[in-house]
Amino acid sequence: MHVLSVSSLKGGVGKTTVTLGLASAAFSRGLRTLVVDFDPQSDVSTGLAVNPAGFSNVADVLESPKPATVRAAIAPSGWNALHEGGKVDLLVGSPSAINFDGPHPSTRDIWKLEEALASLESEYDLVLIDSAPSLNALTRTAWAASDRVIIVTEPSLFAVAAADRALRAIEEIRRGVSPRLQPLGVLINRSQPQSQEHQFRVRELREMFGPLVLNPQLPERPALQQAQGAAKPVHLWPGEAAQEMAANFDQVLDRVLRAAEIDAPAAPQRGNTETVVTEN
Repeated sequence: MHVLSVSSLKGGVGKTTVTLGLASAAFSRGLRTLVVDFDPQSDVSTGLAVNPAGFSNVADVLESPKPATVRAAIAPSGWNALHEGGKVDLLVGSPSAINFDGPHPSTRDIWKLEEALASLESEYDLVLIDSAPSLNALTRTAWAASDRVIIVTEPSLFAVAAADRALRAIEEIRRGVSPRLQPLGVLINRSQPQSQEHQFRVRELREMFGPLVLNPQLPERPALQQAQGAAKPVHLWPGEAAQEMAANFDQVLDRVLRAAEIDAPAAPQRGNTETVVTEN
């Protein structure tokens, strides 16, 4: 079971959108996928068509990460009725998770999610953690439970600075807490190729982080918001723009699967997926 945190230390860059896009890509490949809603805003629950009523939630798991509590907090996604080969479940989020997001977590607290996920090791191929947009306890707990972290950014001054802080913090956690933790890379979201400012920031990101900057860049596409607003996977949403975004997420998932050494069916060809001219 490979655990990937989808993180940003700046809100509003589309972190949850990327989590849902990767979940859609994994769902289309038939991977057994668990999404952990670790952001107190709990938006990913809506995107996965989950009604949290009757389920425990991530705050209960952090209070007591016993197997029975963990299973009581896992809800099946509404997506599962759309594709026989796919499976996406959700570890239900809660605004109450903010109570566990203090600035100085204990060692015991940092390992609680790792302990919770250990009881699910044989049940999932991939775990995607939608992290909190800060560097307090929730993000550190998510990273301690993860094999890789993907940093979501956008081509703006403050987001570039946040990506740099995030990569430095990952190295700190790797050295001090979890030696297996590695950054998967920096994913540029909401790119506008016609914007000179965006292209300047993209060059800046490549100069700062080199091969850690992932391809492809993700453009702004209303079809993605439409699919997620309707609580449907983008891979099953009609239209060329949706299929373009699906192909982009397929490529990012391929990078995840290579890092995790997970065998999965190849993504289908979806036509011309070129969206942005990027520098190597």
